[in-house]
Amino acid sequence: MSQIEEVSIEKFKHLVSERALTGETMLLNMGPQHPSTHGVLRLLLELDGEIIVNCIPDIGFLHTGIEKNMEAKTYQKAEVMTDRLDYMNPIGNNLAYVMAVEKLVDLDVPPRAQALRVILVELQRIASHLVWLGAFGLDLAAMSVFLYCFRDRELILDIFELVSGARMMTTYIRPGGVWRDVPVEFEKSVRDFLKIFPRRVDEYEKLMTKNPIFVDRLVGIGYLDKDVALQYGVTGPTLRASGVDWDLRKARPYSGYEQYDFNVPIRTEGDTYARYLVRIDELRESLKIIEQAMNKLPMGAVHSENRKFVPPPRSEIGTSMESLIHFFKLWTEGFPAPKASVYSAVESPRGELGMYLEGDGGPKPHRIHLRTPSFDNLAVLPQIVKGHLVADLVAILASIDIVLGDIDR
Repeated sequence: MSQIEEVSIEKFKHLVSERALTGETMLLNMGPQHPSTHGVLRLLLELDGEIIVNCIPDIGFLHTGIEKNMEAKTYQKAEVMTDRLDYMNPIGNNLAYVMAVEKLVDLDVPPRAQALRVILVELQRIASHLVWLGAFGLDLAAMSVFLYCFRDRELILDIFELVSGARMMTTYIRPGGVWRDVPVEFEKSVRDFLKIFPRRVDEYEKLMTKNPIFVDRLVGIGYLDKDVALQYGVTGPTLRASGVDWDLRKARPYSGYEQYDFNVPIRTEGDTYARYLVRIDELRESLKIIEQAMNKLPMGAVHSENRKFVPPPRSEIGTSMESLIHFFKLWTEGFPAPKASVYSAVESPRGELGMYLEGDGGPKPHRIHLRTPSFDNLAVLPQIVKGHLVADLVAILASIDIVLGDIDR
């Protein structure tokens, strides 16, 4: 028995089988540096030949202490850390946090800002799904899909750069609205994307959906029963692929989602192929939401007029001493929030992203805790890989779409 196996057995001996303790089965480390683990994740595999007997996820290699670090900052300054949480969904993370702050201090959001939030969050959902689809194809040796997906993702990142100056970590959504109004080029850029992207989704499907090798690798692999999914708290496309109709945008609408007509893609097969199909359908549904929001985009303010929580516009800072003083006091001292606790949740590309926020009357959060979808979705992995080949594990893990920054916080 190798030294690595001895260390693994000592750490996880209460989880591996008796056969591992006697050497009848083999323990294999997959990661934490393995490219197919979608982040710094270690999987301890117990194998009988090439068949997986047990799989034990070992997390914590990417721990950043984001929650505690946010508690040491004022409510405004803490937001920048949410961009780094699930780095495939920065704008969605901003929304979850900002909604919690607005709920805590009872802050209004103008209709135009709500519509812009929806547009950008859905663009972020598409960008996240494109990274997933490209990496998923790459894991299955479909190199072309990876290149095509990142080509299209660049169009979305260009839009983010246009409105915020940053391609990924935008911190564009702010308490009371958004940072600033979108430039005049915004509408053309989004509508050009809406024209191009439906054909691109068709291309992805031509490459993958009925590809016999692709289908053979995915159909019937990694079956997740809906009852098991619910027991583990699985959410998002992984849950909906097992036949559970649960999407917070429909079940508990926020940011004006109740205004938009869209479907929640559901599959009942519960396998790796179903999880792929749900995300492909979600690409099209997000396009429908964006188009409706663009058509309904109202004119008006993009942030609240409540100056207790929202800084004055920059146009006033050069002409009003009061505005200048208020601007500096807000960013150096922050604003007090009541002694209360709130929970706010959004539908991220991976599932329910919840933000528990507790104030103590001061300018800094007393407690922040995140309910991230990747943590619960990863927890079900040992249940759905048993009995499969090691080669199948790569596809199964990719299909649940985890982000380790979402887990190790």
